[in-house]
Amino acid sequence: MPYSKLVSEDIAYLKSVVGDDHLFVGDAISGDYAHDELGEAWALPEVVVEPGNAQEIASIMQHAYQRQIPVTTRGSGTGLCGACVPVHGGILLSTARLNRILEIDEDNLMATVEPGVILLDLQEVVEKRGFLYAPDPGEKSATIGGNVATNAGGMRALKYGVTRDHVTGMEVVLANGEVVSLGGKIVKNSSGYSLLHLMIGSEGTLGIMTKITVKLLPLPRKVLSLLVPYPSLEEAIGTVPKIIRSRIIPQAMEFMERDVILSAEKYLGKQFPHKTAPAYLLLRFDGNSMTELEEVYEVVGNICLAEGAEDVLIADTPERQEGIWDARGAFLEALKAESDMDEVDVVVPRDKVAVFINYTKVLEVEYGVRIRSFGHAGDGNMHVYILRDDMDKEIWQGKMHKVMELLYAKGKELGGQVSGEHGIGLSKREFLKQDLGDGLITLQRQIKKALDPKHILNPGKVIAV
Repeated sequence: MPYSKLVSEDIAYLKSVVGDDHLFVGDAISGDYAHDELGEAWALPEVVVEPGNAQEIASIMQHAYQRQIPVTTRGSGTGLCGACVPVHGGILLSTARLNRILEIDEDNLMATVEPGVILLDLQEVVEKRGFLYAPDPGEKSATIGGNVATNAGGMRALKYGVTRDHVTGMEVVLANGEVVSLGGKIVKNSSGYSLLHLMIGSEGTLGIMTKITVKLLPLPRKVLSLLVPYPSLEEAIGTVPKIIRSRIIPQAMEFMERDVILSAEKYLGKQFPHKTAPAYLLLRFDGNSMTELEEVYEVVGNICLAEGAEDVLIADTPERQEGIWDARGAFLEALKAESDMDEVDVVVPRDKVAVFINYTKVLEVEYGVRIRSFGHAGDGNMHVYILRDDMDKEIWQGKMHKVMELLYAKGKELGGQVSGEHGIGLSKREFLKQDLGDGLITLQRQIKKALDPKHILNPGKVIAV
């Protein structure tokens, strides 16, 4: 797809829209805008703009549409698949200024925010008022817009669902600059095709979100965590269906192995409460009374012990829980501090997690690369990292690509999907194509063409056109 390069007239127009202080060209463009969290994909935009409202974005898109200039939207840049990297240059549209919590509607239990609001900021504000915004991806510095763009899940997805389950409405600027409203502060909606849900998870390829309305829940009064050591990962993962079958649904249920815990200890400079077992389950429960939670953890604890757990450690104070979950939240950063790497976030049926993780260990030996894993045992979403260490970069990339091909093929064999929550972006396009096949890829391209006929919105991502 041919795109127009920006000329001085384009820069002058964009400057008239956002102002001198919110436009950057040439040496003023920070190298941070050229990559995301993992940084394998790298490309600088021709210009960075920081619009302050929907009308400014509409004006930018009208101009870009007429001139056929590519536009890539960026939040905090915490993605892991290159979705916010402007591979075709053009305009990088930052949502940094769109960072207001516009309304907390206690009557309807909803909040309306701009896409640049940081997840942690929203959670803190609503919790002070006695509410819970349930989606809880591990990267708290991500923006709400980025969470919606990738349909992020996180550790509370087991009980509360993923981001898609909590978005009821949004305002969107389309490729041609038209501003539309989808959904609203409503609990249900059966009014034609759900364009709202089409936007969720589209990674900026179908429209630019300018307002997002999300559900709020009453904040649970009590929270309790269990750390459960096991002699093997198979026994740990094998416990998960038994817990689900008991009709007790934890807020979160994570799996981890000792090697990743040791990396987190080194990164944080803090001791983990228990690190002698090969594998662990980490569970969190919430409710309205400690009596209620005590009944729950007694049942779950007995299930774990019956399935081979070495012990059941209870964290029932905020301080104890914070220490455990801080370590869990640091796993990715700890591995990044050790080595270059790339990741796979395959999702499979819950009872296939151990099969998949054991397969990573076979590949680790066969290809001589270090592979580390952790993830959401309760929903089958695994984060598998292939580390470079001191290996020659070209050799590592060749091995990594082959390992990824085999992992995605294994995931499909087990009834899984390419991505559980991190999205497709740039790095997983070919794997998505292999997984979906020509028919479904063609259908997705037709949807893209209908909403973005000139292919200017985040081109080169999700589906190759």
